[in-house]
Amino acid sequence: MDRRSFLKTSALGGTAAAASTLAAPAVAQGRITWRMVTTWPRNFPGLGTGAQRVADRINAAADGALTIEVFAAGEMVPALQSLDAVIDGSAEMSHGAAYYWLNKSQGLGFFTGVPFGMTSRELAAWVRYLGGQELWDDIYDDFGLIGFLSGDTGTQAGGWFQNELSGIDDIQGIRFRTPGLGGQVWQKMGASVTNLAGGEIFAALQSGALDAAEFVGPYNDRALGFHQVRSHYYTMSFIEPGLATELAVDKAKFMDLPANLQGIVRDACQAEYDQVPSEFYANDPIALADMIENHGVIAHKDWPESILEAGAAASRELLVEILDGGDTKTKAVAESFVQNLNLLRTRTENTDLTFALARERYFDISDLG
Repeated sequence: MDRRSFLKTSALGGTAAAASTLAAPAVAQGRITWRMVTTWPRNFPGLGTGAQRVADRINAAADGALTIEVFAAGEMVPALQSLDAVIDGSAEMSHGAAYYWLNKSQGLGFFTGVPFGMTSRELAAWVRYLGGQELWDDIYDDFGLIGFLSGDTGTQAGGWFQNELSGIDDIQGIRFRTPGLGGQVWQKMGASVTNLAGGEIFAALQSGALDAAEFVGPYNDRALGFHQVRSHYYTMSFIEPGLATELAVDKAKFMDLPANLQGIVRDACQAEYDQVPSEFYANDPIALADMIENHGVIAHKDWPESILEAGAAASRELLVEILDGGDTKTKAVAESFVQNLNLLRTRTENTDLTFALARERYFDISDLG
């Protein structure tokens, strides 16, 4: 889907949705209707469609006992106000990314993507089996919420730049859209960092308000049209090695649901956490090839060494600052994250990485396809 198509669809959907935003969540004869607000444009590839699939899965499994109505970014509230809509009771669910809410707690950034941190499989292992969910719950308790992993983009792309980067000097002072803990790392490296919702980035690049931007990867970035305004594309992100989306839910209302409906919500989120990366893996290489072959995009697999070194140093510095000076809950999250990254990376580096390197070096079947 191209940029015009999904933005047009989003605008049409907003008109229809606006009339229903005034209605309170319905509870009639045991049937409940909840509102999900999202940070994504309607029908946005992978993320917007993933949010809709979470709702569709719940609706199908609940068979009318619980119905989720989806409101895309801007249809009920602006994209980056979706969590506040759940906190203030305007909606029951927010579909977004936890690192958008660092103004609530810096600890939330650890449940989306940490620079040089966990891959998506490592993150899921930490959250599901090694205490991460309990720490996440502890932070969200302060806001009356409960969070669930609801999607996974895999390792993201590094971003779009006007020119090829030769080293760390080239990023000094550039106006760069990048959120979360990764944004704090780029700030330490010398960039001037801001966060914008996905649907706002193209206009900022086109007008010159931004020099550079990163969002997700080829599948999303092509849909947003970034290749029309920037030509140099770094295809590996060291700040978002395994980005997760979240479904944040009003905890009191969730706990009031019968156990079977709670289970349906949990299972729908887990199913999408597993399906969304398949959608990205299938479509990212197709989108990247199209942008290179038909739109003149210059893809860079590797960053300059000085940028990687500076990024790693800044990432370590940020973790030390959080461990030494963070609030009690954020510090607990960071301690658990570091401990479990040191454990889980041994599996990745001893098995997955060594296999990938062996395949790259020795198994060429390009002539067979």
